[in-house]
Amino acid sequence: MKPVKALIFSAAMLTGTVVLAHTDEYLDTLQAPHGGQLRMAGIYHFELVVVKDAERPKENPVVVYVTDHAGTKISTVGAGGTVTILAGKHKTAARLVPDGDNRLKGSTSYASTLDMKVVVSVAMPGKVVLKAHFTPLAAAKNAHADHMR
Repeated sequence: MKPVKALIFSAAMLTGTVVLAHTDEYLDTLQAPHGGQLRMAGIYHFELVVVKDAERPKENPVVVYVTDHAGTKISTVGAGGTVTILAGKHKTAARLVPDGDNRLKGSTSYASTLDMKVVVSVAMPGKVVLKAHFTPLAAAKNAHADHMR
């Protein structure tokens, strides 16, 4: 193999490894810095933090932390977004606004159900809108299922 082709092949193999390392399944094995769930969104990682013990729908905070793939904080100044939560039969949405170094925050009425699904849409300054899908309490659901076996 010629040196240039070998270099390109090696780079492709390394790139493929990096991409595989950021699947939802892989991110679910990581300890998120703020106790939330991690998802990849373009060149960023979003960490979604929701209240985990709200038995009935009530006003609760929703926080999204933004980092790069190495975990370096990315400023959210000038960013904005939305969060849509489906928990049980209750669907709600909230606007996310910058709230500190690398976080966006909103508030809406939701219950912490094991089947909770969340879609986060974030527009970083000068960038396209990026979306990430979360199941923030799925780990608790899986642990409960394991316990019942």
